[in-house]
Amino acid sequence: MFLLTKDAGNKDPHYMLLLDDLRKTKKELDIAYANFEHAVDPDLIDSSIYELNAVQLRYKFLLGCVKQFAHEYLLLWWLMH
Repeated sequence: MFLLTKDAGNKDPHYMLLLDDLRKTKKELDIAYANFEHAVDPDLIDSSIYELNAVQLRYKFLLGCVKQFAHEYLLLWWLMH
């Protein structure tokens, strides 16, 4: 399925932006996890938890958008063939 969604991205700039946002958010998520693991001050731990939750929600939203786009692309492809 990824190959079809990759083809879809070649044709739709919105899809490419979604994938780019998803990659950036994944990097932010990795950084947020690292910050949490290294936090020692209680206030920094709380801050890291809020940051992690926010980035996780953004990642989940973007992933859902990518999956929806891929589903619609596959449906359209299937109807055309």
